[in-house]
Amino acid sequence: MLTRLLSGDFPRSRMLSTLLVLILLYLATAPFLFSGARSLNVAATVCVFIVLVASFDLLLGYCGVVSFAHAMFYGIGAYGVAIAMYKMGPTWSAMATGAAAAIAVSVLLSFLIALISLRVKAIFYTMMTLAFGAAFGALVMRLSGITGGDDGRTFRLPEVLTPAYRLFENPVLGTAINGRVLTYYLIFFVSAALFLLMLRVVNSRFGRVLEAIRENDFRAEAIGYRTLYYRIAINCLAAALATCAGILMALWLRYVGPQTTVGFNVMLNILLMAVIGGLGTVYGAVVGAVLFIVAENYLQSLMGGLSGSLTSVPLLAKLFHPDRWMLWFGLVFVLSVYFFPSGIVGKLRTALPGSKGLR
Repeated sequence: MLTRLLSGDFPRSRMLSTLLVLILLYLATAPFLFSGARSLNVAATVCVFIVLVASFDLLLGYCGVVSFAHAMFYGIGAYGVAIAMYKMGPTWSAMATGAAAAIAVSVLLSFLIALISLRVKAIFYTMMTLAFGAAFGALVMRLSGITGGDDGRTFRLPEVLTPAYRLFENPVLGTAINGRVLTYYLIFFVSAALFLLMLRVVNSRFGRVLEAIRENDFRAEAIGYRTLYYRIAINCLAAALATCAGILMALWLRYVGPQTTVGFNVMLNILLMAVIGGLGTVYGAVVGAVLFIVAENYLQSLMGGLSGSLTSVPLLAKLFHPDRWMLWFGLVFVLSVYFFPSGIVGKLRTALPGSKGLR
């Protein structure tokens, strides 16, 4: 059963298998293990970005396509469900309508972009996707009557997903099962299903053709594969998955704004997570998302405590000031790329070549 669930793509390393199991347990039990809104917010963000980064890895890691428009589809998903629920009210039908419309728009738009842009090569394609992403960001700001402009758009969820709702009168294992917890598990299970879907895609015949295109598109074309068709198909699939990630994030935040969805920093974060975790692995998205988001949320606090304990050494206290957390994170990123050129997952898979991982 496990072989079918993972599509035969095992971690192939005991250390990696242990790490992935620990991450799964952390995400599955986060509402019960940790108290406070911040810890639950970190876990929900990890779930969403696993889907988002893995969908980007389908393009870059498996097909060799570098697209800077991926955050645009993430934003379409978030804005689609937010606008629908803002206009139509906090109902399940509004949520479904917004989600379906966002996915349809993303697939159509990605098809048109791929049809136009994939005919050019290398850096020219990348620059064209960057232009499309920037144009969408400008459009969001201009259509302030619909999107809320720079202020963004808040909306309400169905009653079952609100913090005031209680599934049980008494707490379960010390945790009140309210609408916030139900929203988290909705995000968790949908993210897990989408992740398993991506594992199935990359381990199918379709996924093998994508890898062949990445390694040598001319040879893949020569043996009979219409590489343009495959690239268009994976662009559409990746866009739909990124849109789903945007929908989940909007449901969690109950807010959507340009800085949280379509800002260029979102695209950079996706790229960093993919590279840190390891391209062309899917599992790399899990490791990269966890490391980046946990560091982003807790590194400042740790540095604050360290800086406070170093007040007797002013130079070190300033060096470890919480405002400089990006400096240290950047240094860690450079070192990780230097020592783990294939990403953390790639390194763990080759560290123990004889290990077969979980079976």
